[in-house]
Amino acid sequence: MKNAPSSASIEFGNLDANLRFLDDSGLLQPDVRILEIGSGRGTLLHQLMARGLDVVGVESSPLRVEESRTLYPASRVQLISGTTLPFSDEQFDLVVSFDVLEHIPDTASHLAEVRRVLKPRGWYLLQTPNKWTNSIFETIRWRSFSEWRADHCSLQTYRQLQRRLSAAGFTVAFTDVKVVTAFFRDKVRRYLGRAGLLLLAVASPDRLPLPLRTNFYVRAQKRATPQVVQAFRA
Repeated sequence: MKNAPSSASIEFGNLDANLRFLDDSGLLQPDVRILEIGSGRGTLLHQLMARGLDVVGVESSPLRVEESRTLYPASRVQLISGTTLPFSDEQFDLVVSFDVLEHIPDTASHLAEVRRVLKPRGWYLLQTPNKWTNSIFETIRWRSFSEWRADHCSLQTYRQLQRRLSAAGFTVAFTDVKVVTAFFRDKVRRYLGRAGLLLLAVASPDRLPLPLRTNFYVRAQKRATPQVVQAFRA
């Protein structure tokens, strides 16, 4: 069995692209209450708090919660286990998550919890990798066709993600977010070398149609009256 990538190489998201996505949504208003699921080391949480926004985070890794509290002592972050969120119904105007959905085995329960804590007509803004491209990347990164699958257990295609969110009671809109930042280039260089950078220069993922992008950015609004649907199965 091959080893997973070391903790020194763990990535915590394309902060520039993620913030641009949130800003372009127009939803970061002073009077909104925000929940970040999977807050990691707390970098995005800290950025939003620095703007004076009312934001709290939840994280399933005790190590990341400890790091977050050390790096940003003022951050409000709670340790959680599983998909259950420690909040009462309809508490948040906005729920956000980045590079989270693909790690959750029970996405139906996760989306039901997000919907439960959102206020009527509230929004779930999320980013998750494209199943088609990420499967290739993770195979290269882990140097294995199978070892990464337990970690990235819920990768989605464009249509799968659209159907899954709709079945959970959301109206879905994919958005155009440019992801080729310094973070993205460094990640490509680290795992694919100069050949990856050359490929990036001639075939930028930012120019691809939305269904083929390396990362999906989605604005999902809680429907006022959810449709009665069976749980979606891929």
